Amino acid sequence: MSTESTESTDTSAAGAAPKPAPTAPATPAAPASASTAATRILVAEDEALIRLDLVEMLGEQGYDVVGQASNGEQAVELATELKPDLVIMDVKMPVLDGLSAAEQLHAAKLCPVIMLTAFSQTELVERARDAGVMAYIVKPFTADDLRPAIDIATSRWQELKALESEIADLGERLETRKLVDRAKGVLMTQLKLSESDAFRWIQKTAMDRRLGMKEVAEAVINGFPTS
Repeated sequence: MSTESTESTDTSAAGAAPKPAPTAPATPAAPASASTAATRILVAEDEALIRLDLVEMLGEQGYDVVGQASNGEQAVELATELKPDLVIMDVKMPVLDGLSAAEQLHAAKLCPVIMLTAFSQTELVERARDAGVMAYIVKPFTADDLRPAIDIATSRWQELKALESEIADLGERLETRKLVDRAKGVLMTQLKLSESDAFRWIQKTAMDRRLGMKEVAEAVINGFPTS
């Protein structure tokens, strides 16, 4: 089980577990809603009890768990084969750790990754950001912690795709993403928007005014009227 980890965006419940068990195929649960039923998730966790608890929670909320992995190497192989919409992965795993696996998935542009973490540690947070981790769930966690993290990760992944379609150069894209993140913070405060709505505001304004998202973000940061 992970003893090191990253920063939390989310929260709490699951206990210590026995030694890792072999990977077992997931049994999809009946969908709770059309929206969550479309979300196909791969779970990677070396502690069998935590992994099975997580799979059960996801199934109860209507998500489709398409596979399970007990180490980072398996996670990359299954993600490549199954092409899930999202991977939820522990930080510390045998063979290949979660952050290294997340880096490979991000480089291949396969899907967003949510990191399971036990504690906050600055250097891991920074590495996770570089690895393309979109959100965090902190152990111990509950079912209520899952949906917000999944929504955040999915939304941020869509933002990344939107920036990729607008900006080809990686360096400029990273710079634009930082500016957009700052502008989202301004809009969330001023207009009381959610993170995803703030991004959509920037995207729509850019389209309406025939500007790049970078230009709109700079204008928001510099006090451009938002209402």
